[in-house]
Amino acid sequence: MSGNLAIAYVGPGKVEVQDIDYPKLELQDGPGVNPANVGRKVPHGVILKVVSTNICGSDQHMVRGRTTAPTGLILGHEITGEVVEAGPGVEFIKVGDICSVPFNIACGRCRNCKEGKTGICLNVNPDRPGSAYGYVDMGGWVGGQAQYVMVPYADFNLLKFPDRDQALEKIRDLTMLSDIFPTGYHGAYTAGVTTGSTVYIAGAGPVGLAAAYASQILGAAVVIVGDLNPDRLAQARSFGCETIDLSKGDSIPDMVAEILGEPEVDAAVDCVGFEARGHGQGAGEAPATVLNDIMTVARAGASLGIPGLYVTGDPAGVDENAKVGSLSIRLGLGWAKSHSFTTGQCPVMRYNRQLMMSILWNKAGIAKAVNATVIPLQDGPKGYEDFDKGAAKKFVLDPNGMIPAA
Repeated sequence: MSGNLAIAYVGPGKVEVQDIDYPKLELQDGPGVNPANVGRKVPHGVILKVVSTNICGSDQHMVRGRTTAPTGLILGHEITGEVVEAGPGVEFIKVGDICSVPFNIACGRCRNCKEGKTGICLNVNPDRPGSAYGYVDMGGWVGGQAQYVMVPYADFNLLKFPDRDQALEKIRDLTMLSDIFPTGYHGAYTAGVTTGSTVYIAGAGPVGLAAAYASQILGAAVVIVGDLNPDRLAQARSFGCETIDLSKGDSIPDMVAEILGEPEVDAAVDCVGFEARGHGQGAGEAPATVLNDIMTVARAGASLGIPGLYVTGDPAGVDENAKVGSLSIRLGLGWAKSHSFTTGQCPVMRYNRQLMMSILWNKAGIAKAVNATVIPLQDGPKGYEDFDKGAAKKFVLDPNGMIPAA
């Protein structure tokens, strides 16, 4: 079989649909592939016909030219698909299964995987612990914004849906299990959100909305979402969040106090990352802003969830320090307040089965919260453009026309 339409990063601000090779159960050379991974055999892998694949804010960092991603990189780490071929080492996943793919690529065999730290697997990326599909410095595993994709260590990585018809019926929700829903949940959970909590979520993009929705599932009494984008703030209010417009003021504690009657919260989550901007109308980029904000507004003894992405290489950083990920955070403030921090990739498998069950049994409707919007793969470049402009939508690509009409 040949032919496989996919979305490639072709330079700052530009992606395009390309016809790439059909995947093999062997890692081929290509943009971003670590030389030590070239020719790596994958008898434990499967080929998926992609049912749905989402555009992520992390993809946008690369597309904006804010990482060292090479041109030609095939994008996409949020993948749901149907198994069409299984390698000889695959025992439990079968052809025809529809599965969610955690964005973390994990071997299931190393020390970290055995400890449940699947976001920092030691065996899949020669550059550093941790890997993902279609992402810079992650070993070169080809991305899934495509019609077909190869997934290694399938028995360990894939989350099989129990019923095909039910999976397709709920695909707009289930597609979020590969990243955004577990990542938002991880941010809220590691921030200690529980029954009766007051919570501040920095950022009303899709991950921020997912973290806000997850906070509600976890029992928060009040969830406050802060952003500069009025459309995204309106989306947060659509499912019961309080909001603060950071373009209209620079004191988050004061704005929180107007809602809660006190200037602090029990838990805070950074869903923005290194492209953060300052407060006020027309504020410029200030990459440490959100980290300092959440330390300022979180009460003493609070936990801080930080699923927002921070990188070690940013060619367009605002200064030389920012270009290598060195930011002016007020660590002394966090230390003085005895804050605890959780950073890094969400270990998706820690949460995805439980969240799947919540979706299948109608206890969670994440698609509505993040305004899931289905578009054809061929419209992916326009989706990236609209998302970059701040559209209050989570774009879901339909590469093979398998997503039923709403």
